[in-house]
Amino acid sequence: MYLATTGRRDTPVRPRSGGAGRRVPGTVLALGTVSLVTDISSEMVAAVLPLYLVLGLGLSPLQFGFLDGLFNGVAAVVRLLGGYAADRGRGHKRVAGLGYALSALSRLGLLLAGGATAGIAAALATDRVGKGIRTAPRDALITLSSPPEALGRSFGVHRAMDTTGALLGPLAAFALLWATADAYDAVFVVSFCVGLLGVLLLVLYVPGQQPDPPVRPDPPVRPDPPVRPDPPVRPAPRGRKPFEALRDPAFRRILAAASLLGAATIGDAFVYLLLQDRLDLPVSWFPLLPLGAAACYLLLAIPAGRVADRVGRRLPFLYGHLALLGVYATLLAPVGGPALLLLVPVLVLLGVFYATTDGVLMALAGPVLPTDGRAGGLAVLQTGQALARLLAAAGFGAAWTLWGPGPALWAALSALLAALAGGWALLPRDPSGTPAPGQPQAQIPERRTA
Repeated sequence: MYLATTGRRDTPVRPRSGGAGRRVPGTVLALGTVSLVTDISSEMVAAVLPLYLVLGLGLSPLQFGFLDGLFNGVAAVVRLLGGYAADRGRGHKRVAGLGYALSALSRLGLLLAGGATAGIAAALATDRVGKGIRTAPRDALITLSSPPEALGRSFGVHRAMDTTGALLGPLAAFALLWATADAYDAVFVVSFCVGLLGVLLLVLYVPGQQPDPPVRPDPPVRPDPPVRPDPPVRPAPRGRKPFEALRDPAFRRILAAASLLGAATIGDAFVYLLLQDRLDLPVSWFPLLPLGAAACYLLLAIPAGRVADRVGRRLPFLYGHLALLGVYATLLAPVGGPALLLLVPVLVLLGVFYATTDGVLMALAGPVLPTDGRAGGLAVLQTGQALARLLAAAGFGAAWTLWGPGPALWAALSALLAALAGGWALLPRDPSGTPAPGQPQAQIPERRTA
């Protein structure tokens, strides 16, 4: 396993001889542990929040949907600020730690808010801002501490650990509600304590980045014939402008493809609502539907990352959206008989979709970006994709309201087919430097900053 000091470098780590390049860096494992613990905390709240707000405080579903959509949009935009701040001061760990701390404090805010709508809105806003701030610096740390040819595996390991927390969180919340006779305050207190544990793990076990050592010029060489001296080495800038990554044609094409495909992704909540509508499931079972997709994601995240490292990341990312197309088609199919005949394929395909697209997209874009602008570039990519998905969810909701679920789903399926064709044309063939099957791995030159 890599030593913990591998996370202190600001350039990707080359695999060492003797098979060390096949091991997951210590920084990735530490970040995965932090994400696992933090997701337990956040999913405990997410699992009970709709029940608490709608049944406990009397908010209408429209009010809850408006608040949730608004704050998710805020989180998408705040990612730009987090990425820029991390690159400017080379403080990826500090910025990510601030995001994790804000999310933990938001649980305490829910507890102190009582039933006040303004206090609840402030706590939700704090949670979304914290999540938005930490995402790009965290993913940048993963790319900076992993060999370029193993990024898919590193992201697969991290996403698998993250999804483990997403599985345990709802189970812990429902166990607490059962043991305390629906005391939501107990869930908020335990979630706050678990969130603080995640911050502590980040501080103790995730190595911070240090400035590059000063460059010492070589002693002057005096050959017999005069030679032109090398130009002086200028230090790398401490940060890049937030949208400077858009100057790179390969990155622009990745961003365009991800945004186009995101605009045809209706969102998990609508998939689960469609399942509930088709199967007439009891309301008490609805919060458990995400566990099936999360379990499949957990099992496939690491294998999908390894496959992406071997065959290139472009095809797995596109094929993952074919799995989402399968979700839409299965929901439209006239399936009769037991509910499992519809439930299992939809949840499995949804898990395949996330396993082959979430971390794979970050591994696809990471090597394209310069090391001193990686967090900002990933933030631009994540924000573009998130905003596109928000538009897709809003459009699907409007179509469902006007036309009904069936015609709306047919429209989503058609849009995804068109987006897949556009993504196939837009995505660069090999932006990450991953060789074609059967070809030797080429060394990827580092991007130099002027």
